[in-house]
Amino acid sequence: MGIFLSSARSPEHETSIANSDSTKRQRMSVENEQQPAIIPGLPEEIALQILARVTRGNHPLLRCVCKSWYRILSTSEIFNLRKELGVMEEWLYVLMKDEEDHLGWHVLDPVEGKWRKLPPMPEIANIAKKTDAPETSWGWRIPLGPLRMMRLTGLFGGWFQRKGFLDKTPFCGCSAGAINGSLYVLGGFSWASAMRAVWRYDSRTNTWASSAGMEVARAYCKTGVVDNKLYAIGGVDRGRGGLTPLQSAEVYDPETDSWSQVAPMPFRRAQVIPTAFLADMLKPIATGMASYNGKLCVPQSLYSWPFFVDVGGEIFDPATDTWAEMPNGMGEDWPARQAGTKLSVVVGGKLYALDPTSSMDGSKIKVYDSEQDVWKVVLKKVPILLDLSDSESPYLLAGFDGKLHVITKDINDNVTVLRAELGDNSQSQNAKESVCGWKTISSASFGPVELVACQVLDL
Repeated sequence: MGIFLSSARSPEHETSIANSDSTKRQRMSVENEQQPAIIPGLPEEIALQILARVTRGNHPLLRCVCKSWYRILSTSEIFNLRKELGVMEEWLYVLMKDEEDHLGWHVLDPVEGKWRKLPPMPEIANIAKKTDAPETSWGWRIPLGPLRMMRLTGLFGGWFQRKGFLDKTPFCGCSAGAINGSLYVLGGFSWASAMRAVWRYDSRTNTWASSAGMEVARAYCKTGVVDNKLYAIGGVDRGRGGLTPLQSAEVYDPETDSWSQVAPMPFRRAQVIPTAFLADMLKPIATGMASYNGKLCVPQSLYSWPFFVDVGGEIFDPATDTWAEMPNGMGEDWPARQAGTKLSVVVGGKLYALDPTSSMDGSKIKVYDSEQDVWKVVLKKVPILLDLSDSESPYLLAGFDGKLHVITKDINDNVTVLRAELGDNSQSQNAKESVCGWKTISSASFGPVELVACQVLDL
């Protein structure tokens, strides 16, 4: 018993929990009078609190003790109790691609500092596309005025250059999201066709199951969560002429396990067409997503292999189902890697991005100042030389334990998780640069893998 009781909270905290209405709940559905006590000699509520306080890393062992513990630890009630007790843990889930282009999820337990491998995602075959969903079409236009143009490598290049890549790689171009302690994998390509399929990983039972498919088949879409609903925006489909960018957007409600379409991206900043040649060549596409202040911020670009042009972005308001133009400073100066992918993360209500470079002294962490509409440097010199080659994502950003984290690979192919210690300077409006403040949370070798995506689950 000592091993369970050792992580108990203070007496004051226990009193507040014991006196709260939440402890006067009905017994869990997995229990009845014929079943043995959860822990012999202890009242049920005390026994449940003991089980709820055990760290998540030990749950697989607890499930092996007896059938009642297995059932209890597989229910949502025990995790609701963990939330009430303030003992939830945030784990980092990272999607990686190996040398054979196989995708697999690995999860980092920050409490124990251990990596675990998730069961493989289900094989997908003969997924039927839904062709009756309307898809908005548009002309390819660019705005007047100065534009920022950069060389396009990596992600978009891989679509065109790697012959047969989409045919042999299941889930190629899939996206991910997290709601209610579950990991969702959306779309991607299967046998060169974009999919509507959605798979859900239940971290309580360590199993995969299918969820309702999206309204529109899409790959490389951008995802975000607002009000406990998962949004899928943009992406590409494969048509007769190659890959076709999508304007459409939709939202998933986990309560009803259903998708519904929302207003498509209007691409307002692509309304002036200089020439018919550019209209046919340049294609607008969403290059990032951030759930910020209850809205979805979507930076956008016009691209034509091997170049892309930043054109700002748009902001979607789920409350009104409308799009508005993104502030100029936010969209035009949003830090981007070479391939135009604009990664970002919201931590403590602040929007952060990494401004990458191949120079050890150049990579910086920036935060967006909404009052001044500017990106400000809050931390410089990321202590890892970023691999800005043709890999899909040479680095990833995540927020957990109230901190900003950078996930990347070092020169020895070790996947390294770095925590940014920003201090109080990031809380002020006039944030100043910092030359230090990095801590290595984990560094492990998974072989010659590429980083694809990451999510954080709180249970």
